[in-house]
Amino acid sequence: MSIVNRPGVCESYAFPNWLRTLITVGLRWLPAVLIVVAVVGFWEAYVRIFDVQKWLLPAPSVIAKTIGVDAGLLWGHTLATIEEIVVGFALALVCGFALATAIGLSRTIERALYPFIIASQTIPIIVIAPMLLIWVGYGLAPKVIVVALICFFPIVVNMVDGLKSVDSDVVSLMRTLGANRWAIFLKLQVPTSLPYLFSGLRIAIAFSVIGAVIGEWVGSSEGLGYLMIRSKPQFLTERVFAAIVILSALGVSLFAMVGIVERFALPWWHKEHGSRT
Repeated sequence: MSIVNRPGVCESYAFPNWLRTLITVGLRWLPAVLIVVAVVGFWEAYVRIFDVQKWLLPAPSVIAKTIGVDAGLLWGHTLATIEEIVVGFALALVCGFALATAIGLSRTIERALYPFIIASQTIPIIVIAPMLLIWVGYGLAPKVIVVALICFFPIVVNMVDGLKSVDSDVVSLMRTLGANRWAIFLKLQVPTSLPYLFSGLRIAIAFSVIGAVIGEWVGSSEGLGYLMIRSKPQFLTERVFAAIVILSALGVSLFAMVGIVERFALPWWHKEHGSRT
């Protein structure tokens, strides 16, 4: 049990609620922070002790300095990558929600389309991306399509699983009370599927960063993936690592944002889930 949750501890020290929350969150993430600090410290020491050249493996301090010195350059390319992620993720969410809804309402649509949805994930995105350049050009569109293709699958599959997870006894009860197909879908299936949908969204938003980088690698004139491709032949390895650090921070931040939205959108689910754990 956390010290801030022990009976009498918070009362005796009169911690404000915001401070209690901050301490609880800090203690929860403390092991991960310690691991990061240990890895960074070992990395820095290794590079310095063995005098590793920065073009081969830059030290964390060099990467941090690069982020500061090239902040303007990195920020511009970061904005381009964020635009691709946001637009592609939004497209995947709209299309995935619509298709999952159709599958949940019709067994015929499920039997007709679900095999193709699964088969779409067997085609490597790195193979499709060059073809998209030929079909739609070198603008924003091919990167958005790549992001949408990667994000689409977990959204559809998770929401379909949620729509199918309803209690059959509750469905029978609602039918006994006169509820039609749409009423059951809107009042029972959709609320039940929302936690599953957000699980898919968390997976999708993490994969969206990978999709954006793949699209930029294949053909682009901006974005962090493009910057990495341009920096490698110039042996600017520290700039490549700086882009990787930003992409990692971006992925973690987007994942956390989806979690925050989920807490506000599904307070009833988190209250029930928290009471069971």
